[in-house]
Amino acid sequence: MTMPTPGSTEQFNPMSPDSAGNAEGAPVQENCQSQVSINNPEGLKVAVIIPVFNEEAIIGGVLDAIPRHFTDRIIVIDDGSTDGTPDVLASRSGWLNVIRHEHQCYIGVSIRDGLRMAHRLGMDVVVIFAGNGKDDPKQIPRLLKPILENGMDYVQGSRYLEGGKFNKMPRHRRVVTRIYPLLLRLFTGFHATDGTNGYRSYRLKILDDPRIDIDQTWLDECLEYYLALRILQCGYPACEVPVSKIYPSTTVYRRYTKVRPGIGWMNRLKPMLYCGIMRRR
Repeated sequence: MTMPTPGSTEQFNPMSPDSAGNAEGAPVQENCQSQVSINNPEGLKVAVIIPVFNEEAIIGGVLDAIPRHFTDRIIVIDDGSTDGTPDVLASRSGWLNVIRHEHQCYIGVSIRDGLRMAHRLGMDVVVIFAGNGKDDPKQIPRLLKPILENGMDYVQGSRYLEGGKFNKMPRHRRVVTRIYPLLLRLFTGFHATDGTNGYRSYRLKILDDPRIDIDQTWLDECLEYYLALRILQCGYPACEVPVSKIYPSTTVYRRYTKVRPGIGWMNRLKPMLYCGIMRRR
């Protein structure tokens, strides 16, 4: 089956009402680019997983922009929002699977719950991105093509590859997002250009590998970093594709990130310590 990509090339604006098992070792890496169509010869079922927290003004536009002809399920994890986010999700309940946390449990728990639901629903592939409007849902085909057509098991979105872009990124993030890929290269051999970008896709069969344990409680805030690092260490075929990362026009910390200052970033380095140093083989 061939699935056409959306024809629109407009810049995604979430505020707009019109936004429509390998042996452990060096990973297999290829240069993957998005194309005008996607073949799905294995008939793999695709789920989109979107964690969200207090994004009532944005999440509706994000959801409406998802190219739904590429997806079988859309799973949204509301991590204890205290604003109108639950109402926005309820208004689209006919085509969403919603998980609601009664209180904030952090991003790792949200992603873990989304992965578990996707597995229960019989999905084969998941695309994960944030519900804060910084990732463009129209780029989902870029994350799917390498898995559906080219045999990849893990795809990392990169703002730094040719064809990717970013704007208004805070200075400290420019530094961190350049240093982290160097650590990934050191501990995995994967020539990463962007290791902190949360726009990713996976084959769910990876979670059946006993070497990858997503149920560890210390991963509640850093699961996505652990999962990417461990997948690469286990040698699964992986690649990067160019994506956009669009930051809001603000210097207010809580408006461009939900990561807790200080401790939140320290927690995200735990997988590098645990997998990169303690478990390096």
